[in-house]
Amino acid sequence: MKFRKFLIFKIFFIFITSQLFLNVSKVKAAEEIKIVYSIFSRTIKVNSLKEYAEKGNSSGKLKRILKTTGGTDKEIRSVLNKDFEIPITIASKLIYSEIGNIFLTRLASIIHQPKANDERTGMLALRSSVIQGINKGSGTINMISFFESYPTKTVILNVNALSKVMNKVESISELLEFFTNSPLEKIKTN
Repeated sequence: MKFRKFLIFKIFFIFITSQLFLNVSKVKAAEEIKIVYSIFSRTIKVNSLKEYAEKGNSSGKLKRILKTTGGTDKEIRSVLNKDFEIPITIASKLIYSEIGNIFLTRLASIIHQPKANDERTGMLALRSSVIQGINKGSGTINMISFFESYPTKTVILNVNALSKVMNKVESISELLEFFTNSPLEKIKTN
């Protein structure tokens, strides 16, 4: 009789704990972007950024944040809506290549999930976001679809790390241009 009670208790315990751990709701997309600058931070909703990109409407908080960039509405919306067309197979090969790993490692210091303690986790989240964003956009990705595909509820945008990279904007744009032109043909054949 003791064994039977023990067995029933054990089955009940397994059932309860499995419900707690296996039915965890999954985050399908980022809902907010937390912009961190030194000790200050501001949070904006991805939906409000998307509405701004599509229609030009922005809330007071978003207006104040966008004003600090120094760009015009047209320029900012152009950056947010700029579509990059790349087949998902080529994007996958690229982000899993050695140069892709280097690029994602550096990007993971700028865009990462909360409480990220290692580069590998940040790289995995970025890879997921790129692949999901391209899949969602049927072969194209832009900033909004990238953020909408990020696998955590909150995305951290580290302005300090971004400002260190901003001095090299020309080299990054040249790198993007290089990868969106001739090497893609070579990757397609491999």
